[in-house]
Amino acid sequence: MNGLGIIAGKGALPRLIARDRAAQNKPTLIIDFQGIEVDWADEFDRYTARFEQPEALFEALRNAGCGSVVMAGAMQRPALDPAQFDQTFAGIAPLLMEALRAGDDAALKVVLEMFEAAGFGVIGAQDALASLSLEPGCPTIAQPTDYDRADAERALKILAVTGPLDVGQGAVVAGGLCLGLETLQGTSALLDFVKATDSALRPARGLLVKAPKSQQDQRVDLPSIGPDTMDQLAAAHLSGVVIQAGAALVIDQEEVIRRADKHGLFVWSKA
Repeated sequence: MNGLGIIAGKGALPRLIARDRAAQNKPTLIIDFQGIEVDWADEFDRYTARFEQPEALFEALRNAGCGSVVMAGAMQRPALDPAQFDQTFAGIAPLLMEALRAGDDAALKVVLEMFEAAGFGVIGAQDALASLSLEPGCPTIAQPTDYDRADAERALKILAVTGPLDVGQGAVVAGGLCLGLETLQGTSALLDFVKATDSALRPARGLLVKAPKSQQDQRVDLPSIGPDTMDQLAAAHLSGVVIQAGAALVIDQEEVIRRADKHGLFVWSKA
């Protein structure tokens, strides 16, 4: 079974993977969920699932010849209806409820184990679409200065502390000062917060660093940047963004670099 099930959340990522596979004539099934259906999935073979009924989802994947799945795009926590639980979900529900209190990483681990127990492989988005990975280096016209490099190291130290707490994957640092941390609201909210920060509190332009949490499974929920991120960085008066090479997704790399150059930003894939 060489088909791939794309468990589709919000954003451009699941559609990019689906279109790449379609161009290669590879069998694909798009999985969305009741209440958060994606608006482009009718272009492909599609199954709309319920979170509470994974057995029906597993059957749909097998019928479509899918031996593996990829989770792509932002997914919000669902409102679950216990009356709809099938036997499989009822079996994992206590573990899932406990894991949700510990954070998204713990909950995702339970979900991944459920798919694997049903016989499906789980791959990362970066394995489904090779162009999502940016080679080490800085492909933009602008390059990080020594001050930027010091701020990047400071941000990575901060994320090393907050990561095990499952807080977020991003930090903004300027002149050694932390201007903000990514939390449940996401990167856009973080950059809006930084944009609104009084310039008197900012000793330098600063930068955004995005890095995976130390304990997270890198098959799911890797930090990502895209073209809109470049516009938001410019609006927040930052110098650029740092990601960890091989541990972050860059969506539409050509456009990311074009917009970064337009705004005079650097994009540094740090080895």
